Amino acid sequence: MPSHASPTPLSGRALAPDLARGMMLLLIALAHAPWFLYTSPVGVSPMHPADGNLADHLAQALTIVMVDGRTHTMFGLLFAYGIGQMYARQTARGTAPGEVRGILRRRHAWMLIFGLVHAALLWQGDILGTYGLIGLLMMPLFFRRSDRTLGVWILVLLVLGGAIMLISTAGTLLLPPGDDGGLAAQLQRASLAEPNYLAALLTRIPQWLFGLLSGVGTLALPTVFLVGILAARHRILEEPERHLTLLRWTAAVGIGVGWTVGLAQAFVHLGILELPNPSMLGAPHFYSGIFAGVGYAALFGLLAHRLRTRGIPESLPVRALSALGRRSLSGYLAQSVIYGPLLAAWGLGLGTHLSSWSAMLLAVAVWLLTIGAALALDRNGQRGPAEVLLRRLTYRQSP
Repeated sequence: MPSHASPTPLSGRALAPDLARGMMLLLIALAHAPWFLYTSPVGVSPMHPADGNLADHLAQALTIVMVDGRTHTMFGLLFAYGIGQMYARQTARGTAPGEVRGILRRRHAWMLIFGLVHAALLWQGDILGTYGLIGLLMMPLFFRRSDRTLGVWILVLLVLGGAIMLISTAGTLLLPPGDDGGLAAQLQRASLAEPNYLAALLTRIPQWLFGLLSGVGTLALPTVFLVGILAARHRILEEPERHLTLLRWTAAVGIGVGWTVGLAQAFVHLGILELPNPSMLGAPHFYSGIFAGVGYAALFGLLAHRLRTRGIPESLPVRALSALGRRSLSGYLAQSVIYGPLLAAWGLGLGTHLSSWSAMLLAVAVWLLTIGAALALDRNGQRGPAEVLLRRLTYRQSP
């Protein structure tokens, strides 16, 4: 293996990105769990049941405010940040920039293939393929641009995304209230409610292709991709002590905007707030996920700084989250390996017996299980199996 292929030692990785990835895998588990409640009628918020007891309503509200539409943007930013880290590390070792870009192209192409396989076998909501596609599209266009150019394009994408959000919201006001959320949920649940595995597989692939294209077209992920590239250039998460004011303002504003809109969406879902059309907050809720995702990343930068200054980065909770964060690809895929066969109709079909609160408990249990596995690998100095496979494929050949 050539010298430029040497991975970063586990002990030499920055704390904040790995800590954030480990925690965000909990939010991903929470975000996916309601999808498997495929026999429950949905309410205003996509995938969340319309009914339930007090515990169910609390679980729904927490997920809508803190999780829905927020996790994919957070991971998108960290994905781009990792690209910037890899590029800087490899060029510092003397690898030619063109060669590094070729390595990244192969990596993103393999991520696209990983996503297709993941969707075909287990989970139509796969996000790996979308990240790979965004990497293939965005890197040639923006990777070598100046900070000023990146900043301008971030603003352009925010304005365009805001315009799309306003047009979508205005469109709901022109239409009579309907069951659009229920129809969308049934389309998404189709493969999960299908008892025949082969039929479910054939349903998952078109669903994944639609999500692949919409993940780029909605502009949320391209926006945070550019934010992540810009942040990596200035080592904001690796050296948070140099950017504390920026991180504090970003966390406060980003999370404040995201949670405020999320709280309004939760009130509508629970029937506390009445609107002319209950679905009119759907687009603003999704759009606010851009700000919440960036705010989450800043928050973990601040948390990493606090842990380092207090001298407790080696405590068990920190080591556990970081161990999972270093193996986030394996942890993400492991969730589908558990969820699909256990909850989907083509598996044991236990999703039909769950409600919002019990699905949330299951999500936490699955996340804790992946943390335990990651800690075991970490103690043995082993990387995640999916990370090892992706690395070997990236440096061995092009797909």
